[in-house]
Amino acid sequence: MDSINDFSFAIRHLGVYGENEKKMLETIGVKNLDTLIDETIPSNIRRTDKLAVPQAMSELELQEHFYQLAAKNKNFKSYIGQGYYASFTPPVIARNIFHNPGWYTQYTPYQAEISQGRLEALLNFQTMVSDLTALPIANASLLDEATAAAEAMALMYAVKNKRVKGDPINKLFVDKHVFQTTKDVLETRAEPLGIIIHFADWNEIELNGEEYFGAILQYPNAKGVIEDYRSFSSELESKKIMLTVCADILSLALLEAPGNWGADIAVGTTQRLGIPIGYGGPHAAYFATKDKYKRIIPGRIIGVSEDRLGEQALRMALQTREQHIKREKATSNICTAQALLAIMAGMYGVFHGNAGLTNIALQIHSKASLLFDALKVNGYEFDGESFFDTLRLKVSNSDNIRAKALDHKINLFYDGDYIQISIDECTTMNDLKNIAAVFNCEINSKDSATSRINELMLRTSEFMTHPVFSDYRTESQIMRYIKRLENKDLSLVHSMIPLGSCTMKLNAASELMPITLPEFANVHPMVPENQVEGYTEILKGLSDYLNSITGFDACSLQPNSGAQGEFAGLLTIRNYFKDNGQENRNIALIPSSAHGTNPASAVMAGMKVVVTACDEKGNIDIDDLKAKAFEHRENLACLMVTYPSTHGVFEVEIKEACEIIHNNGGLVYMDGANMNAQVGLTSPAHIGTDVCHLNLHKTFSIPHGGGGPGMGPICCTSTLAPYLPGHHTTNKNNSGPVSQANFGSASILLISYAYIRLLGHEGMLQSTKVAILNANYIKARLEKDFQILYTGEKGRAAHEMIIDMRGFKAVGVSAEDVAKRLIDYGFHAPTLSFPVAGTLMIEPTESEDMEEIDRFCDAMISIKKEIDEIALGKAEQENNVLCNAPHTLLMVSGNDWDYPYSREKAAYPLPYLKSRFKFWPSVARIDNAKGDRTLICTCPDVSFYAEDAEMSHKNA
Repeated sequence: MDSINDFSFAIRHLGVYGENEKKMLETIGVKNLDTLIDETIPSNIRRTDKLAVPQAMSELELQEHFYQLAAKNKNFKSYIGQGYYASFTPPVIARNIFHNPGWYTQYTPYQAEISQGRLEALLNFQTMVSDLTALPIANASLLDEATAAAEAMALMYAVKNKRVKGDPINKLFVDKHVFQTTKDVLETRAEPLGIIIHFADWNEIELNGEEYFGAILQYPNAKGVIEDYRSFSSELESKKIMLTVCADILSLALLEAPGNWGADIAVGTTQRLGIPIGYGGPHAAYFATKDKYKRIIPGRIIGVSEDRLGEQALRMALQTREQHIKREKATSNICTAQALLAIMAGMYGVFHGNAGLTNIALQIHSKASLLFDALKVNGYEFDGESFFDTLRLKVSNSDNIRAKALDHKINLFYDGDYIQISIDECTTMNDLKNIAAVFNCEINSKDSATSRINELMLRTSEFMTHPVFSDYRTESQIMRYIKRLENKDLSLVHSMIPLGSCTMKLNAASELMPITLPEFANVHPMVPENQVEGYTEILKGLSDYLNSITGFDACSLQPNSGAQGEFAGLLTIRNYFKDNGQENRNIALIPSSAHGTNPASAVMAGMKVVVTACDEKGNIDIDDLKAKAFEHRENLACLMVTYPSTHGVFEVEIKEACEIIHNNGGLVYMDGANMNAQVGLTSPAHIGTDVCHLNLHKTFSIPHGGGGPGMGPICCTSTLAPYLPGHHTTNKNNSGPVSQANFGSASILLISYAYIRLLGHEGMLQSTKVAILNANYIKARLEKDFQILYTGEKGRAAHEMIIDMRGFKAVGVSAEDVAKRLIDYGFHAPTLSFPVAGTLMIEPTESEDMEEIDRFCDAMISIKKEIDEIALGKAEQENNVLCNAPHTLLMVSGNDWDYPYSREKAAYPLPYLKSRFKFWPSVARIDNAKGDRTLICTCPDVSFYAEDAEMSHKNA
């Protein structure tokens, strides 16, 4: 690392350098790092140019830089509404969850035994949503309200047409007073599926059940009006037309729940439950529905099950519905959701409870009503007088009012001759007076407000009655509850998380700090452009950097997850062909090794999936690819390819694969899941692809947050640039929006911007090299004991590798047994049974040091010895440390010990576990099947929440 300053941020980010680098290279058997890279990456795709990114900054310089950028944003008070509202994050939640790496560095809870804390927090979220909507099944979050509505559209369409013979019933009614951003996303998602959307006034339309499969309403609507939809809902039910309601979650503390007046599905955002606006995100959307749709609900569901000792435990339920399993037959491509934000929103509900939420809602409505009274007395006319928080008044001088509002540093929503004002949790009485002054009115704070909610729509049903929503009123109580949950979960604060294809690298504090600055956190996504010059500079800079890194010409930052990026990239290809008179091109070739989101995204983009084979070395079978590309040459749209491959190999024939597709009239889409092995060494453009998405929550350091947030921007050639996604307010010729906000989850883009500015070209290049070094070091240490399934031509791994566990089945040991046994050694398991069943895929990233990697390797080698003991008859095949893993503290410290091995062997199999922190799982191995047979996805009986003081103190 001669080109990197010994005092630069890169030294903090990289786990390996100096003498340890030399030792690792010696173990691998190469003389230097460049030789290893030459043996790993094909020479015909190597790049020699320098990335067009600025010189690396120090952490202090970056902090000053962000302060200067923040000062370019204007932090006005925004009462724009339209799905975004200022909210107050309780500091106890901000400090103990949002700013806490014990929460934000967790991974998606596939290993449930070491995820009980966030699973419980997400179960609280589901219970809150289920109670407020009065619908029995809620998922653990979606990406935003608009895409949640699109998911509802897809579900309704699937249900209606499940048994339809002939042409599908393909019309959807959407009320014209649904939020415009939601309508835009619905149109984007509907067109590839052949769904026709009819926008009209719900009061003026007659729907036919033979033509329409569903209807979508807003509650309260985009004008702020509370409509009485009950008779309309009954009519839909009689015609077997499903109903989705986009509901303001906070308003449901006062308004009758959609489930109580006929909704089949309720969707919306929980942003106003303590989540900063962040110029559009990230926020946790919700999706609730009836029990009969539980097996096709999109996203993840947390359910209650039992562990092997009969104790209640939580897990992700009904996982066979997910795209990982169903692939092109999935109804959704959802992978990353918004887990961290859902945890925060759910904890907001725990902290405030039923009474607190009701009081907040009443305060908002009371202030809106006071403003209404003041304006009405002064002669203003309103478009609807039953509202929760939003007033819509008719004006004759909107330009004058706009100018005066801006003088008062106030943003309102302007719609022709109408102005809307949305009051929120953060609106003070002084703010109310300032708003009134814009309209030359006065407010007397001593006046009492009259409720403006239609009495027929007032809530009568109870909600959030579970003790979890009433037991934690004081800050000490909620602080300890949050810490108790955190202590149940393994995260990067404990040890490396070697998940293949997930890139669990360092999420540096300096990269995260800017998102907490109010000038970035409190910005509404619909403010005038001259109020976000700081954001604009960052987003333009990040787009340019990503273009340089990928070798492409254009970038869209809108997709707010990797799966959304896939969909956006395919949509870009689809619309390019459509615009060029080749709408028939709809065949997507996808290798059999591809991630499940690939085929699911292709179907969503209106394509037909044709699977191509892989050869015995795990590479794309070029002969099969040639044959299928030629066979479908008249209708070929694209090849979807991951590079390096999902098998952890830089395939030598990748350029030939791209040429085959181009020669047959198609384009090449690259899944950017493994971009961490490319940055600075090669690029999607050098390989020959046309468009790619990037997982910023992998390569560019956005934390995984226990299952989100993430960002999946796409970069492409200049030819495809006109077809990038976006709201039509920004580009009339684009593919339409794939996310609710123009820049998706804009605030977390600051993290990736900071990552690039801190590392610069040299730091990112070295990061890629060290990621490859660490993977090959693990390969060198483990290959004597385990079979490495795939390698490159010269026997090297890329940044990850697959180790084969299938041979141990003969002695009764599965890959899952090894995964659970690793918990006893203090490690999260590698990726289990993907992309090959019965295997483990390991990715160490560049952030892990040699000592940590050695501990992991020592653990794996020790486990191999435990397997050998079974094979040699020294351990029982049906009662051993592997099949009984993981071992909890209660098991090991209990009075009874009926196992044919020692407690020490169970809990402290290697010396390092005694000399450093020992992580204890809070439950034993979970019975997955039981949790699916009897689905419980709201908070269980109160006994489940009994404190385990011994466990809490031990893990504290």
